[in-house]
Amino acid sequence: MSEIVVRPARTDDVRAIHSLLEPLVDRKILLGKEMVALYEAVQEFMVAEVDGEIVGCGALHVMWRSLGEVRTLLIREDWLRHGIGGRIVEALEEKARALGLRRLFCLTFEVEFFSRHGFEPIDEKQVVSDEVYAQLLRSPDAGVAEFLDLAHVKPNTLGNTRMLKHLGPPERA
Repeated sequence: MSEIVVRPARTDDVRAIHSLLEPLVDRKILLGKEMVALYEAVQEFMVAEVDGEIVGCGALHVMWRSLGEVRTLLIREDWLRHGIGGRIVEALEEKARALGLRRLFCLTFEVEFFSRHGFEPIDEKQVVSDEVYAQLLRSPDAGVAEFLDLAHVKPNTLGNTRMLKHLGPPERA
């Protein structure tokens, strides 16, 4: 079997990331992303490469001082169940720890997968303080709106599960 390499994405990888996303957009599983948005976020992405071909990706988006989100975790269908998703999540967690994040959020249909990687479903209670919540409300980012569980994103997130993983001890005041 060929070696799977997980590495930070480069701008040359954006078209491959977009092509991983498109089949899921076509099946109405995920919302589409414009190419410009992928280029703007390329530094958030890790990719899995086999023999020079991108077969998976995932992104880490910093939301606040100690909170990040795992986003756009995609594996090409013919490479599912080869451990690629787990390897990408591990790389994103490493990156999160290096940035000082203590918690990771995800919004997913893949509850079993994320549970195997230490994420737990969270209820509708607020995960951040009132002060941080008020600041996050100012973000134009759709993912932040999903995290906050705002009504205007509900049609896009129905059926998804909000999950959280603690990477380290809670913050001190």
